Amino acid sequence: MPWNLNSDRPIFIQIIERIQTDIISGVYKPGDKLPSVRELAQEASVNPNTMQKALSELERTGLVYSQRTSGRFITEDTAMIENLKSELAKEIIEQFLDRMKKLGIQKEEAISLISEISKGDNHDTIRM
Repeated sequence: MPWNLNSDRPIFIQIIERIQTDIISGVYKPGDKLPSVRELAQEASVNPNTMQKALSELERTGLVYSQRTSGRFITEDTAMIENLKSELAKEIIEQFLDRMKKLGIQKEEAISLISEISKGDNHDTIRM
């Protein structure tokens, strides 16, 4: 999957978010070894120092850990991964509800629309 980094936000933050998403979605499983800094930097088309900064931050949070001569690995703490998944989902929902409110759609109506759309086969149609 392409990295799709843009210049409107710090690149290392976008890298952190991408790796977090890859972890919670199962691209990287608990205990998996991450590719090297250089490999990841090349894949993302960023400077290795930028990738190193992002990985160091992920280590600080405990989501990733280093083994001196073996490289970096994903935490085996599945509760930590599930908590991160829940936190990110809540953030996305809050952003969604905020955008709906700006459109004049209250939370209950937005939830009703989601329910209606998820029941139907055609996800392109919204009925109000």
